[in-house]
Amino acid sequence: MSPISLTCPSFTPASRTLTNSLTSFFHRNPPIRSLIHPRVSFTSTSTASDLDDEPQGEEEVFSGRRQRTNYTGVQLEERVEDVGKIRLDTWISNRISGISRARVQSSIRSGLVSVNHRVIVKASHMVRHGDKVECTICELQPLKAEGEDIALDIVYEDENVLVVNKPAHMVVHPAPGNATGTLVNGILHHCSLPTPSFQDQELVSDSDDLSDNELDEPSLNQTYSKDLGFDTNQASIRPGIVHRLDKGTSGLLVVAKDEHSHAHLSQQFKQHTIQRIYVSLTCGVPFPTSGRADIPIGRDLTNRIRMIADTGPTKCGKSRHAASRYRVVEILAGGGCALVEWKLETGLTHQIRAHAKYLGIPLMGDEVYGGSRSMALSRLQQKNPSSIHSQLSQLVLKLNRPCLHALTLGFTHPCTGEKMQFSCLPPVDFAEILTGLRNISTKKIKGS
Repeated sequence: MSPISLTCPSFTPASRTLTNSLTSFFHRNPPIRSLIHPRVSFTSTSTASDLDDEPQGEEEVFSGRRQRTNYTGVQLEERVEDVGKIRLDTWISNRISGISRARVQSSIRSGLVSVNHRVIVKASHMVRHGDKVECTICELQPLKAEGEDIALDIVYEDENVLVVNKPAHMVVHPAPGNATGTLVNGILHHCSLPTPSFQDQELVSDSDDLSDNELDEPSLNQTYSKDLGFDTNQASIRPGIVHRLDKGTSGLLVVAKDEHSHAHLSQQFKQHTIQRIYVSLTCGVPFPTSGRADIPIGRDLTNRIRMIADTGPTKCGKSRHAASRYRVVEILAGGGCALVEWKLETGLTHQIRAHAKYLGIPLMGDEVYGGSRSMALSRLQQKNPSSIHSQLSQLVLKLNRPCLHALTLGFTHPCTGEKMQFSCLPPVDFAEILTGLRNISTKKIKGS
């Protein structure tokens, strides 16, 4: 694994303001210098000459071909060929270039799809070679969340995508108990969308702690309004959200502003080509100091808000493949804690948190996965003299969330083909705890 970069590459002129703000942050918090990354940097792999320069109608240009951004009314009538057995929604998605699978699922549930002249309303219906499929893509649905004037830390924005630095404690999308004040509410206002009526429909969702990092669940129903993407069903309301961060996790999140961008970014997540680097503070130090956690995770059947590593005959629901690479950056406070970098190969619900628990190093402040204040304090006190136990207690009292931050996010721009990368340092609460631990003792790990 390549180490965290210790130098900043050159910046484009457009990013100099962000460079200055980072310099100011480093000056206020010098102990975090080992995490230096450019907050905004991207390199182009295409030029204007590679693309058509006059897209027409409701289409956009990408990779030399035109892409639709509004699929309302698109019709498909074909026979299934050259496949053994495949899900209906997957087959249709593969036949209509650029459309999201969730939009197809919405059309199926609306009764707009038939197989062999029989209406099918189940997206998971299996089709086979020779089946005749007829489909009409459903109309766009109205918004079901109100815009709010919420200050957003926008790292990058153009007409297709928005990159936001989400603060800790902000919920990504509305849910019971969090119907307002979410990132979605802020995005609606920022993009100047009209406030819709709720039409007496209750917002129903699982706890934010159940949110997946990648929105690829087959139950999602995606609709759009004014070129801003929405996933809506009884489970949640998610304008343009391609992936999510847990409520307590801070850091970078990309939002799609049109359907083509949503579909393209979703495909990148599905193919695991998105670059995602996180940093965390852990209770204890993993052994070895670098490695790869490649173990499936599934729902903990004894605690529905928690995931669990599937090591065999465990109390685990249907598990899915999950892989995370980790590397210790620093050993802190005599070995009672570590600053750990994580690189995701997959992006499942609570993946890092579940893998950290499996490795015996739960994240500091993660009450759900064993990284409680008492656990953190116990690990720290075991490794340090009693003379500083009071100091450690005061430090641990500052923990009010899992110490996890989405540091770096990289993806291919869905419409220009540019390789884009963004990095943003951890917020003040994370930095203060890190500084306190470093003041006790620190040992940097090189070449792990």
